[in-house]
Amino acid sequence: MTGADVRRGSAVRDVCGTPDGGPAVWSRDFALFFVARAVARLGDTMLPVALATGLLEQGYGAGAVGLAMAATTAAFAGLVVFGGVIADRFSTRKLMIGADLVRLGTQSVAAVLFFTGHVVLWQLCAIGVVNGAAGAVFQPGVASTVPRLAADIQGANGAIRIAESAAQLAGPAVAGVLVGIASPGGVFAAHAATYTVSALCLLLLRLPPPPAGTRAVTGSGLRAFCAELVDGWREFRSRAWLWGVIAVWCLYMIAVWGPAVPLVATEVVRHHGPGAYGLVNSALGGGTVIGGLIALRLRPRRMLRAGAVALFAFFGFPAAVGAGLGVPAMAAGAALAGAGMSFWSVMWATSVQTQVPADVLNRIHAYDVAGSLAMMPIGQALAGPAAGALGADHVLLIAGAVSLVVAAALLAVPAIRDLVRADADAPAR
Repeated sequence: MTGADVRRGSAVRDVCGTPDGGPAVWSRDFALFFVARAVARLGDTMLPVALATGLLEQGYGAGAVGLAMAATTAAFAGLVVFGGVIADRFSTRKLMIGADLVRLGTQSVAAVLFFTGHVVLWQLCAIGVVNGAAGAVFQPGVASTVPRLAADIQGANGAIRIAESAAQLAGPAVAGVLVGIASPGGVFAAHAATYTVSALCLLLLRLPPPPAGTRAVTGSGLRAFCAELVDGWREFRSRAWLWGVIAVWCLYMIAVWGPAVPLVATEVVRHHGPGAYGLVNSALGGGTVIGGLIALRLRPRRMLRAGAVALFAFFGFPAAVGAGLGVPAMAAGAALAGAGMSFWSVMWATSVQTQVPADVLNRIHAYDVAGSLAMMPIGQALAGPAAGALGADHVLLIAGAVSLVVAAALLAVPAIRDLVRADADAPAR
């Protein structure tokens, strides 16, 4: 047997099972969680098409689309650290089910607004705030659920990323069809249905108990709650690689992803129509599938270093749209960007889930998410004014340039660049 054969066999075992026959990734319960995440992601990727198309039809512009998106993100980023403490005190599965049911209700209301034609921006922003609060309760439990369902955490994250990417590939195209058949209201109705499927899968999920030795959160009242927040923050700031990534990511969110999401949507829809935007976003999803597949195969010793190198590829997404290239070129840039971002995401999620103790993982993941997204609402809200002052094309070109700076900054920090994976022979630094 050749060395390549051994490596291929090892990669297959990582995903399909351990040598003694136990599942490293796939089981009934992981499959349910896998479906829940994939279906929810399908709905989320349909939403930008519905918002951009629906608000443009009602006479709003890029600024309104950015504000509607920012409302959800701001509520989520502002409340997720509290959600982390709540997740350490209560059943994460029940919290996730409850959050899905809340969003089922809000998206149903949004569907009615668009079907009746009585769309007011502040109402969509209010719905976005409620959705963001529900997401803040849901998200912290995701990080601690993956290690409880799968022994091969990188393989599980890669599989989930591929599923979410496949959903991103299909979601915008489905949204484009629904907009043409049933108006944007049909997309919101379909989005509500995805939360129903996610809640049902989580209801059927049998979540194993936390790992042995996990410290239970005790005490009640505001003082105990605040103490857990402080404890989580102490654990967060004690890891230079963790807060270093978040600090760099603030720049990424405010100058790259924040403005890119609404501006790409509105620019492509305005100049090429919803179908073209669906194609470009589907190409982004196709790229993330490829990135997830690569993450299943490659097991770099220094995961964050490898992920940061992959992030250089994101430049192609905003730059292609900003340069006014044709739809095929924009789709190619989006695919390249998706592959780089997907690989980084698996490397990052696996690093957090394997380097952080289980008893503080929900809270640290909450601080991670809050820090990662803290600047995104600012970027989204400023997208319209910046596009008005500089032109949307120039803003997107600047976003592409800053994405290169972000990847270089991650590689420039020794604590990030030199972090060794937790299952390597050498200890993590």
